[in-house]
Amino acid sequence: MAAKIIDGKEIAKSILEDIKEKISSMNEKPGLAIVIVGNNPASEIYVNMKVKKANAIGFHCEKHALSEDATQEEVMKLVDKLNQDRKIHGFIVQLPLPEQINEKLIIDGILPHKDVDGFSPVNLGNLVNGNNVLVSATPQGCMELIKSTGIEIAGKYAVVVGRSNIVGKPMALLLLQKNATVTVCHSRTKDLAAETRKADILVAAVGKAGLIKKDMVKENAVVIDVGTNKVNGKLLGDVDFEAVKEKAGFITPVPGGVGPMTIAILLQNTLKAMELTEKIWN
Repeated sequence: MAAKIIDGKEIAKSILEDIKEKISSMNEKPGLAIVIVGNNPASEIYVNMKVKKANAIGFHCEKHALSEDATQEEVMKLVDKLNQDRKIHGFIVQLPLPEQINEKLIIDGILPHKDVDGFSPVNLGNLVNGNNVLVSATPQGCMELIKSTGIEIAGKYAVVVGRSNIVGKPMALLLLQKNATVTVCHSRTKDLAAETRKADILVAAVGKAGLIKKDMVKENAVVIDVGTNKVNGKLLGDVDFEAVKEKAGFITPVPGGVGPMTIAILLQNTLKAMELTEKIWN
């Protein structure tokens, strides 16, 4: 029996409608700024999607584009400006950045209460402590997708393939908070298939098209595919979708799974950041 497809578009739409309703009566709208540095086509598309969704639900949204040869100082000056701008409640610097820019310093420079990507050391540290303030949007979105299946996470064996600070690590921490038993796999894992076959919940987030094959998946598992890989002009996930959907219980498609959720949660985080910044300023 084929897996049930987890429709990220529909779940994201519900979240966005809820946010739109909440802010409809506000005199001041949540302010989001997005900084993009350079000419990365994929980043440009993703940023424009974020701006479009933010505008559609009534946010004040600004896009700040810097050239490919922008200096560290120029980016830091913009970060400082947005930190102080009272119209902007949260902002992100779109990754990846050009090689001359120190990504870590940029992320560290964003005030934690405006860090709607949830990448700052303070927000990651809060997540480790179980004090979820602003949590990275993609892992949060993945948790919502898992929740939508109706399965009980507590006691389940979860495997996260990928250990980035953006997805893998926070994903593992969120699953731990829900009392799953969690294994994190990566490029040095000796027998990846042996680990993934144990997973009741499998999250693939490595950026390698078709890495997860049918024989690597447990029968009726929940499979969350975070990967977005361009192959011959087509967007593919980290999971061999057509084969794995015949074995999994639930699975997310690419596109239409995790991607829409990331944008929805980013805007949800911005609304939360508005509440945080107003407490600080007032």
